[in-house]
Amino acid sequence: MEKELRLMKGNEAVAEAAIRAGADGYFGYPITPQSEILEYLMEASPWKTTGMVVLQAESEIAAINMVYGGAACGKKVLTTSSSPGISLKQEGITYIAGAELPCLIVNVVRGGPGLGTIQPAQSDYFQAVKGGGHGDYHLIVLAPASVQEMADFVGLGFDLAFKYRNPAMILSDGAIGQMMEKVWLSPQQERSKSVPAWATTGKPSTRKRNIITSLDLDPNAQEVFNQKLIAKYNEIKEKEVRYEELRCDDAEYLFVAYGTSARVCMKSVQLARAQGIKVGLLRPITLYPYPSKRLNQLADRVKVMISVEMSAGQMIEDVLLSVNGKVPVHHFGRMGGIVTNPEEVVENLKSKIIGG
Repeated sequence: MEKELRLMKGNEAVAEAAIRAGADGYFGYPITPQSEILEYLMEASPWKTTGMVVLQAESEIAAINMVYGGAACGKKVLTTSSSPGISLKQEGITYIAGAELPCLIVNVVRGGPGLGTIQPAQSDYFQAVKGGGHGDYHLIVLAPASVQEMADFVGLGFDLAFKYRNPAMILSDGAIGQMMEKVWLSPQQERSKSVPAWATTGKPSTRKRNIITSLDLDPNAQEVFNQKLIAKYNEIKEKEVRYEELRCDDAEYLFVAYGTSARVCMKSVQLARAQGIKVGLLRPITLYPYPSKRLNQLADRVKVMISVEMSAGQMIEDVLLSVNGKVPVHHFGRMGGIVTNPEEVVENLKSKIIGG
């Protein structure tokens, strides 16, 4: 079957991609600006076609624990929410990471802290990439910059989650979730009938019991487990870094931005170049693992880096760590749900960095 072209919101693309990826179950709860995902799934009724379970849980906490249960059975399950809802899911997420279970989590970020605003933001970066719950753990974090990537990253997120037995997150925002663009959708996959060897499916006589837990009261055993997780994260950092470059070959100044901010910076690069300013863009596609090695290499060739974010400045810390003092790193961002525009980014570059 060929891919199908549709005009869709980013949220709708996630929902349709989950169906077509052969997902076994979705468990979620409404919250702006991602409620269309649950609404689309309920209207599409995939339980009638693919057998996919779609359930509005009684709360975000219930939803993430349903994901925990489905993942423990080796099923392809996901949940979606927006910032305050993801905060409520943190205990369940750390349990899932501690139990080494695959699942997909989608955060369509809005401004905070607290209830904040329903407008788009990127202020959940720390929560996503540093581990928003307790303990030493990481999520695999993908940052889409288009409706097409909202769809594509559903399949990729599931693939990475099962490859490494680790929860994966799509870190989007309200702008990409709500905007409409054309998107090519993959053909329908059948739900997998195979069961991972580690899953809890009832004990046959041919093997020992599978016990899935994140609890170990022996500190020595727990340390060994933590070392195992670190080894896995190191493998992920070695093999799964993804990024995109724009006009970096001769750049003297470098924007570093993801998601909606990267879309803005693509136009900013064009505007700056038209004024004779050699600017490039590095767009991290994976926020964890982060493209630190590439940024460190680019630091040998550029004068300054500018971390452009819809936040007070969170990703800038990873940019600073990546360049390790080789070049100055500045931050430019808007908060409160305001999306900056390309002209503002260029003016900041000219007045505060080049002019300063």
